[in-house]
Amino acid sequence: MHENLGTLLMFWDYDTQWGADRSRSNGGPKTWGHLDFSNTERLLDLLAAHNLTACFAVVGAAALPGVRPYHDPKQIKRIFDSGHEIASHSFKHEWLPGLEGSALIETVRLSKDALEQCIGAPVTCFVPPYNQPFDYARRGSFSLSERYQAGRKHTTVSVLCRTLYETGYRFCRVAYRGWPLRAAEAIIGRRLDRPLPLEKIEGIWCARLNAPCGFGRDTQSMLRACSDSSNIVTVYGHPHSITLQGAQNVRLLEPFLEQVNHLRTSNRIQVSRPEAIVRQVRQ
Repeated sequence: MHENLGTLLMFWDYDTQWGADRSRSNGGPKTWGHLDFSNTERLLDLLAAHNLTACFAVVGAAALPGVRPYHDPKQIKRIFDSGHEIASHSFKHEWLPGLEGSALIETVRLSKDALEQCIGAPVTCFVPPYNQPFDYARRGSFSLSERYQAGRKHTTVSVLCRTLYETGYRFCRVAYRGWPLRAAEAIIGRRLDRPLPLEKIEGIWCARLNAPCGFGRDTQSMLRACSDSSNIVTVYGHPHSITLQGAQNVRLLEPFLEQVNHLRTSNRIQVSRPEAIVRQVRQ
């Protein structure tokens, strides 16, 4: 990795029906879990066509023996064998702010074990479902909803990272946003994202999300900002959503990947994965 180039981290959150069953959006459980499998095949072909690799955040239970729409260990192994990193996305897509002590340890440990048994390699990156917790008082990020719904002993960013470190992880994608930033955005009516440096929380190297989900205008703007920075831009999508309406649709994804490849081959950005970043900072 080149220290003077901006770095793009691309994540794909592979939820399967475990995530659809636990949807927190309006209407409760959803039925899109089956789309993750066929769309992942298409996604792997698209990434290969552009010679790009990404990090797939996989619900650990999906790596256990079983059938779709909940399980497909063969596809998870194929993702890994195609050169992509496998990260943990919890065991069954649990809402982490509501877990305490042993329950939090159990989901991150069970997921890590299941994925490592599936791919035959270490899993050291974690991606929280729903991008939560948001609560991180040290950086001025307070989530009243998490505190209200989960109670006094809710899992914060610090608690999560400490638990991850103790269970063998070394990297986490985080999404906290401090109140000064949110206040400024509320005043001007738009996001104020920028490339950000890597940070260390409770022993875990963390990359903060700094682009909205998908590949629309704001994410494209962050990609351009990446080419003028030496920091990190972190983007993500869901395989099941590339054939649905919205910012994750393949009609926006394909030109985004083309632009990523153009910037990379012209030596204006570098595309990396969490495992490579951790390896570099340890040197």
